[in-house]
Amino acid sequence: MAASDDLRKLSDRAKTAEDHAASAKTQARAELQKTVTDVRASAEAGAKKLQDQTRAAGQQVSDSWNDVQQSWTAHFAKARQDMDHRKAKFDASNAASEADWAEWNAQLTIDYAYSAIEEAEYAVLDAILARRDADEAAVAASR
Repeated sequence: MAASDDLRKLSDRAKTAEDHAASAKTQARAELQKTVTDVRASAEAGAKKLQDQTRAAGQQVSDSWNDVQQSWTAHFAKARQDMDHRKAKFDASNAASEADWAEWNAQLTIDYAYSAIEEAEYAVLDAILARRDADEAAVAASR
């Protein structure tokens, strides 16, 4: 699948996340907890798949991308650990501050994802341009 086609997949996934967030507001707590658990498992599986792909690519993946992937995985593992810890220490007296923290964390994650989408758009367009340049160079060389 071409990188430009993957942008549609990315868009579809963002729409699914938006739908989950909208329906979460009216879900019963048990149903919402199941959705949260399912989405977390999916995110963890996606992170593992990315790790496996990075490892399999070996030398084809630059060290900087490997570092980014490892940093990403470590960051979200720590964030999930923090969330689990906060949930375990739930106390009605600090529930509002815990909710504020969770909302702040969600917003920061959305902002990070937005930036990643912009970078993905740039990378896809740059790849299309590079392919066009290569094709034109091949045509010119064959004359």
